[in-house]
Amino acid sequence: MASSAHSGAAGGGGTITSNPRFWIVAGIAVAGVIVLAEAARRRRRWLRGKSSAPPDAGAFCDRFELSPPPQPPPPTARHLLSGLTFAASDNFEIEGYVAGFGNPDWKRTHEAPRHTAVTVTMLLKQGATCVGRTVMDELGFGVTGENLHCGTPINPASPSLVPGGSCSGAAVAVAAQLADFALGTDTIGDVRIPASFCGLLSFRPSYGVVSTLGTIANSQSLDTIGWFARDPSVLHRIGEALLPATAGGLKQRRQFVFADDCFQLLKVSNEKTVHAIKNAVQTLPGYQPPKHINIGQYLYSNVPSLKEFCEPAAKLQEGMSALKALSTVILLLQRYEFKASHENWVNTVKPKLGLDISTRVLRAVNFAHDNIKSLYAIRNELRAALKNLLKDTGILVLPTTAGYPLKRNSKERLSSGFEDRMYKFVGIAALSGCCEVTIPLANLDHHVSLSFVAAHGSDKSLLLTILDTYSLIQEQVVLASKLVTTPVTNGDLDVDIDVDASELLKEKGNSAFKRRQWSKAVEFYSEAISLSDTNATYYCNRAAAYLELGSFKQAEADCDRALLLDRKNVKAYLRRGFAREVTLNYKEALQDFRRALALEPQNKTALAAERRLQKLLK
Repeated sequence: MASSAHSGAAGGGGTITSNPRFWIVAGIAVAGVIVLAEAARRRRRWLRGKSSAPPDAGAFCDRFELSPPPQPPPPTARHLLSGLTFAASDNFEIEGYVAGFGNPDWKRTHEAPRHTAVTVTMLLKQGATCVGRTVMDELGFGVTGENLHCGTPINPASPSLVPGGSCSGAAVAVAAQLADFALGTDTIGDVRIPASFCGLLSFRPSYGVVSTLGTIANSQSLDTIGWFARDPSVLHRIGEALLPATAGGLKQRRQFVFADDCFQLLKVSNEKTVHAIKNAVQTLPGYQPPKHINIGQYLYSNVPSLKEFCEPAAKLQEGMSALKALSTVILLLQRYEFKASHENWVNTVKPKLGLDISTRVLRAVNFAHDNIKSLYAIRNELRAALKNLLKDTGILVLPTTAGYPLKRNSKERLSSGFEDRMYKFVGIAALSGCCEVTIPLANLDHHVSLSFVAAHGSDKSLLLTILDTYSLIQEQVVLASKLVTTPVTNGDLDVDIDVDASELLKEKGNSAFKRRQWSKAVEFYSEAISLSDTNATYYCNRAAAYLELGSFKQAEADCDRALLLDRKNVKAYLRRGFAREVTLNYKEALQDFRRALALEPQNKTALAAERRLQKLLK
């Protein structure tokens, strides 16, 4: 006992552990560590929250409001864009605000402009309100939308993926419903790529049709003003405000030309996409049957100067070689023109740039090419080739890009392969100067957008076409996405399966019609048509459902198609006659009823209609 007590008193450890003040201090220290750890954990969580949800989805770099002039008093019509809000990318000059061009060193070394960009002024005069300027890739380069200084705007369609660039913030502002529409500049897909990634409509007008005065140029002969919208009617109204009256009105007998080789590069079913557009077109009057083309092969054969940039390829691969060469040419032209405009500033200021952008800028300022004239020759030849292909009524249909959105902070953004995929299709309109509309497709594989390219100067005609077809295309895509295809090895058996399936769908449509479920009937008949588009009965039956719904133009178009397939279809004449009568086209309606009587002289419906219309026409 004594020995134990002595050792306890003599040992330093025993003295400390028996001292109550030690335990008090130790407890306070442990509590402090726990508190600090919890505080650090909460701070990390707060920072994660800040980084994942920046204000306004990280779309804006400048927030301000420019109000339009007062509305004129009645009975004068309200301004075309009254009540709409818009944003503009960071390379649009606004009086009193220094444009950043996506880079703080640019903003630091430039002064506020004395005038506002022409397009912004035009939109304000038409009643729209500007709500700020949006983030963009530095100096107008890049396709991902990531910015070293401002961060990456959050893609509302898929927050884990990049929004696309260079006009990333403008696209996000519209997709997140922070503005009704937004302006950007499209050099090599800078509007169309983010529209595709964020699920928006966009329009790139013909080169030179909309003034770029008051925007900071990346490449002067490629830059165009473009715009984003969620609604095709808004897209069209902006065109009415910005496009001159000479920019191509409505053309009759329009025709879609499918770039089959481009669709083959997609991961989605080419068949579904083509069916969707084809079926939508067939419900509208004034359209010729669609055409199909290998656009790469066409360019290889009709743009002779392009061969200088094509890699050696077998006959079957010449088309892909031409598309790749197109992306090469457009990048070379961009570098040459960027260097001409900004080499002195880059070498003097030595701006801090993101790695990807720095690589692009260095390639541009160090650019040297023996034959610049060949680049411009290709541009002129390409425009002429597309004019010859499309003329005044053709519309080239192709995917917006051959690539898909990357994950945020993905290393693949530096790969040349990704860049090639992005530029392969957007380069067609960019280099030729043709106009292009991009629309998202619902219910297909992720982030699929279609582009519609029309000849240079056909801008208003193209916007009207999209206004006519957009809702129908989306409806047809929904139907196409529901189709279940059965893999078979025998070609004849495949036809039998399609026929059996289409007949089953027709019967379902008939059953829905009898139950007075007109919309459901239209859906079933449309699915039947998508499987078998040469059966006049399917169109005629759908016309009957459209008549019940009051969709008289669609009914007339279906009857047109049915009569193309079967000139002796009495029901199609009767239904088209009724659609025309209701829309006050009495003479045409009378002709239809008389054609029905020529086939069935005792048809009571036709006889009664003939008597009725003869009285109306007296």
